[in-house]
Amino acid sequence: MDSLDTLKLLSSQMTFEPDGEPRINSDTPTCFSPKERDHAFTHPAQLPNGQKIVLLKTLLSSACERDCFYCPFRAGRDFRRATFKPDEFASLFSKMNRGGMAEGVFLSSGVAGGGVRTQDKLLDTADILRKKYQFKGYLHLKMMPGSEKDQVYRAMQLADRVSVNLEAPSTERLAKLAPHKIFIEELLRPLRWVEEIRRSVPAYKFWNGRYPSTVTQFVAGGSDESDLELLNTTNWLMKNVRLKRAYFSAFHPVYDTPLENKPAVNPMREHRLYQASFLLRDYGFDLEDLPFTTESNLPINTDPKQAWAQMNLLHSPIEINQADRHQLLRIPGIGLKGADAILNARRLNRLRDLSTLKKLGIIAERAAPYVLLDGRKSAYQLGLFK
Repeated sequence: MDSLDTLKLLSSQMTFEPDGEPRINSDTPTCFSPKERDHAFTHPAQLPNGQKIVLLKTLLSSACERDCFYCPFRAGRDFRRATFKPDEFASLFSKMNRGGMAEGVFLSSGVAGGGVRTQDKLLDTADILRKKYQFKGYLHLKMMPGSEKDQVYRAMQLADRVSVNLEAPSTERLAKLAPHKIFIEELLRPLRWVEEIRRSVPAYKFWNGRYPSTVTQFVAGGSDESDLELLNTTNWLMKNVRLKRAYFSAFHPVYDTPLENKPAVNPMREHRLYQASFLLRDYGFDLEDLPFTTESNLPINTDPKQAWAQMNLLHSPIEINQADRHQLLRIPGIGLKGADAILNARRLNRLRDLSTLKKLGIIAERAAPYVLLDGRKSAYQLGLFK
C-alpha cells in the first residue's frame, strides 16, 4: 500500500472517535478533488473556540492486542490492518497540511506492545510534526490505556487537546465492554494526572502557552448502563478534573465481535445525553434537576430542558424583566448568548412582547409558555413567527 491507501484504511473506522463541535449541513471543503473526497479521511469540524477547520482523524496503527467486545480493531478480528511509522505519518500529514487538505489532526492508535510503547510512538509522531515540520495547527492526541505520567505530561506539551476513552461510567460497566481494561488505574488515572499537572506546572511551558483541554468518550448503551450513570460520571469529571466535555457514541454492533448481536441504541439517546451534559456544564443545572425516568434514563421524546420547564415553569413562569442570568438559562429557547442579550437589552427598555425576544435571537415560540413579559403572559400565535 502507498501512504494514501494506508491512511484510507486507518481512517475508515474513525467515526467512532468524534472531536470538535459538529457542523450541521456543512459542505465538503472545496480543496478536495473528487478522488480525495472518496477517501473520506478528513472531516469538517468546528472547534470549541469557534474556529472551523478541516480535521484529519486517523490511527497510527490498527494493530491491537486488546479484545474490547465492541471494537472493530479488537485482537483476533479478521480484517486488514495497517501501521504508519511516526516519521512516515508526520511527512504525509505535513504535505496534506501544506496543500490545504487538512488543517488539524486527531491521532489515536490501536495498542500494540503495551500502552507505554504505543504512547511513545504517538508522542514521537507529534514531536516530529511540531519540531521537524513546524506544524502549528490543532493537534489532538489520544492517551493509551496504561500511559505513564511523564508521557501524559509530554502529550500535554505537544497537543491542544488530550483524551482518554473511558467507554463506560464505572469499573462494573466497563467489564461488559472491555474486560481487560482497568477503569481506575488505566483510564481514569491519566485524566487525574492532567489536572495535577495543570495545578503544578505554569501554562507557558505548554504548547502555545495554554493548557490542553481534556475530553473523554462513552459508548452509550454498550454496557447496559443508565443515562444517570453516564451523566453522574461526566458531572464528576467536569467538577474534579476540569473535563472540557464528554462525547457519547450510541452503541451499534460491529460484525465479528462478541456484541455483534446486541441491538443498536437509538441515536436520539446520544442526542439527549449531549443536551443534558451541556445543561450540567453551561446552564447551571444539577443532576437532581434532570428529568430522569423511573429507569434512570432521560426521556427520548423530549428535550431535557423542555421537560424540566414543563414540570417547574409551566404554572410558575419567569418574569423576563426581573430574572437573573441563572433563571434565564432555565427557560427553553434561551441559550447562553440569548441570556446575555436579554440582560443588555433590559438596561435600555423593558421587554414587553415576544417579537422583541425574537429580535434578540431567542426562540420565542419555545420560551412563550414559560415566561412573563412585563407581568403578562403573551398570546402566542404561530403565524407571528413564520
